[in-house]
Amino acid sequence: MAGTALAAGVLTLAATLSLGLAAVGGAAVTAQRAAGAADAAALAAADAASGAVPTVDDPCAIAARVAAASGAELVACAVDGLVATVQVRAMYAGLRAVSRARAGPPGT
Repeated sequence: MAGTALAAGVLTLAATLSLGLAAVGGAAVTAQRAAGAADAAALAAADAASGAVPTVDDPCAIAARVAAASGAELVACAVDGLVATVQVRAMYAGLRAVSRARAGPPGT
């Protein structure tokens, strides 16, 4: 009987640790996804602002579409000349990952 209780306790502990590690892993993946989405959105906005990508849309509207395609939401966007600065947010299990990125010509 004692062996059964011990085995049940060990299994419960292992299951709890596994769920915790899965949650931490998912949060880490979400943070990386947010960082990638911010980089891509900033580059898209900077390309639109510089004319490298011909478009009639606002650079921040393009950044919002790129962020959404990457599984994130554009929270803030500012274009100053040829430099774009964005902030995106991605959610995972109620946790929020926020990332910022800036893109523009070299030396700015």
